[in-house]
Amino acid sequence: MRVTIELEQMEFRAPHGCYDLEKRVGNRYHVDLRLEVEVADAAERDDLLASVNYLTVYEQVAEEMQVASDILENVGWRILERLYRSFPQIVSSSVKVSKLAPPLGGKVGKVSVTVSK
Repeated sequence: MRVTIELEQMEFRAPHGCYDLEKRVGNRYHVDLRLEVEVADAAERDDLLASVNYLTVYEQVAEEMQVASDILENVGWRILERLYRSFPQIVSSSVKVSKLAPPLGGKVGKVSVTVSK
């Protein structure tokens, strides 16, 4: 049995960007994560240890968000790579990393990158 797990609108302050000021001060980010996981055993036995622990997922995303990157593509890639190493139950995934109010010289609500695996 496959289920979809989504963690939506996780909010972080993080040091990503190509400008020195962004790396020093940081920006606000939203992260939306979608995991398709195989959890037949976990569902049948009601066993958290056989499933994907949402708290652990959140903690790993938060840790990866604090590793400075020049581009959001790298941030998304690192998040998914780490989650796949931790949870072999993952069948497919996507993560959307959005920089809120990016410094682009005009009013822009956010810029987003979606990475899928």
